[in-house]
Amino acid sequence: MLILLAFIIVFHITSAALLFISTIDNAWWVGDNFSTDVWRMCATNTSTCMAITDQFREYQSIQAVQATMILSTIFCCVAFLVFILQLFRLKQGERFVLTSIIQLLSCLCVMIAASIYTDRHEELHKSNEYSIEVSEGQYGYSFVLAWIAFAFTLISGVMYLVLRKRK
Repeated sequence: MLILLAFIIVFHITSAALLFISTIDNAWWVGDNFSTDVWRMCATNTSTCMAITDQFREYQSIQAVQATMILSTIFCCVAFLVFILQLFRLKQGERFVLTSIIQLLSCLCVMIAASIYTDRHEELHKSNEYSIEVSEGQYGYSFVLAWIAFAFTLISGVMYLVLRKRK
């Protein structure tokens, strides 16, 4: 049981780390001389960054991705705290249902964020407000990490639903 508990804790911390990295790091869309995410666009040749503001045409889509990624990260951290509390407060044989629900909400939020970005990426990168041409890029590792974090949070949410507190 102790090994299973350690595995679940490590799995949850890994999920949170993936969410933090994919939310913060500047590599959702990359090219030869630029990288961009949901916060800013950076030119690698000149080392200058430009914040993505409301002057961009698809700013509402970017804000939706920002909000759901932040919510996903918060839900994942709250789920971990609730799990630790339930670990000491639940009676033997009870399930970690509240932890599972919060973790599945985190899963839903990261899925929504990555889906919006996937659907709107063409319109997002054709904006004239960018200082350089960013339409000729590809998805970066932060975008891939967001989808991996979706899978991890889904798996851990289901694990919490199935897990019972034993001695």
